[in-house]
Amino acid sequence: MRLVLLLLASTLLTACALPSRQGRQELPPRPLQRCDAEAAQWAVGKTNTEHNVNEARKRAGAYMVRVVPLGQPATSEFNAERLNLEVDATGRIVAARCG
Repeated sequence: MRLVLLLLASTLLTACALPSRQGRQELPPRPLQRCDAEAAQWAVGKTNTEHNVNEARKRAGAYMVRVVPLGQPATSEFNAERLNLEVDATGRIVAARCG
């Protein structure tokens, strides 16, 4: 009898410890945001202030933005959701590209 009660108690404790999938909703994946570099060309010639960088990202429809100093080699991975703003030594945006 003790053994049965012990097994029953351990089974109940194990069941309580397992995460329940009932009632938990999975979030749908966020939609892909493709970058459109043409929409960010207005920023070329402007200073890379936080406002200008964020506005360029929004207008380009990009999920993220990266500010890259002129002449610095870009990383090899391409990301269609990223806007790259290339800036010169004075902080002026000289190019807007996706990737």
